[in-house]
Amino acid sequence: MSLKNKVLFITGASRGIGLAIALRAAQDGAKVAIAAKTVNAHEKLPGTIHTAAEAIVAAGGEAIAIACDVRDEEQIKAAIAKTVETFGGIDIVINNAGAIQLTNTENTDMKRFDLMQSVNARAVFMTVKHALPHLKKSANAHVINLSPPLNLDPDWFAPHLGYTLSKYGMSLCTLGLAQEFKSAGIAVNSLWPETAIDTSAIRNLMGDVQESFQAARKPEIVADAAYWILTQPAASCTGNFFIDSVVLTAAGEKDLGKYAVDPNAKPLPDFFLGKPPKQMPKKKAPVKDAEVATEKAPAVIASPALAPAEATPAPKTDTIVSAVEQKSDLTVAPVVVATPAAKTCGDAGKKKCCGGGCHKKKK
Repeated sequence: MSLKNKVLFITGASRGIGLAIALRAAQDGAKVAIAAKTVNAHEKLPGTIHTAAEAIVAAGGEAIAIACDVRDEEQIKAAIAKTVETFGGIDIVINNAGAIQLTNTENTDMKRFDLMQSVNARAVFMTVKHALPHLKKSANAHVINLSPPLNLDPDWFAPHLGYTLSKYGMSLCTLGLAQEFKSAGIAVNSLWPETAIDTSAIRNLMGDVQESFQAARKPEIVADAAYWILTQPAASCTGNFFIDSVVLTAAGEKDLGKYAVDPNAKPLPDFFLGKPPKQMPKKKAPVKDAEVATEKAPAVIASPALAPAEATPAPKTDTIVSAVEQKSDLTVAPVVVATPAAKTCGDAGKKKCCGGGCHKKKK
């Protein structure tokens, strides 16, 4: 299966992971709508919607640059309408835009909290909602949310509750939308990197700690994993939490080292996978508003990717999903479902017992 002539609507695609996904699709001749906020060059952030469009065309695709703040419903609706007017429909939505601030409750002001909820969870719901009429018309509709598996280890909440709530909100959208629109043939999945990715967001967080982003991988690893997902049949590939390296390894990729910023550095695990670090890295002053989330653009020439699914025998989706629960070169946390501990009402054998089955003997 190929992405030739498929229409992708990607938020936050002026740089970083979003642009890398767009460039990989462009190699097949895809049509890409770049819905992002950066119209003019930013002193701290590389790339604009216009430079991204130029790169996509140079890579073999078609592109339209749309100035769009994902917090604004009218702008989302207008961007989707412009995409359909230009390309005739929408086959794929990539919810890549994001905002991040790693502060605890006392140090998170409400403006920043609201920004993360709006750019992350709310924008995912809103973008898919307004794209649905067009996705329903697609022969193989896909939605990918750049969000993590639901690891309910409380240590992932305590240091940065506001951020975790917003990212897990995206992941809950994956679960709900996948189930709600499975019968409509729309696949909804989450994709998350196993390691830190070398983007502007990471560099802003790490400050001058060069070792941190040297231990990261390039955005192309996420793009190649996304490409595999998008070339699967929507009917049989939905409701999953994919990890980039697990997808690629299970699909036959043997050299993950080509994605390393520094092949000699030990990969740095990403957020929500494995055990949380004891101390969060010190960060620079945050970039204002939604630009916090924008990421570093990769080179215009995308790294070599896997062949299309029909050219290379691909593993079954359930094989890749189960592999997420196993170890690769780093520890990857499976999806965690919290189960309430059994309780007793204290009135066993009495008429006023709660009747909830808390005193029943195990068979």
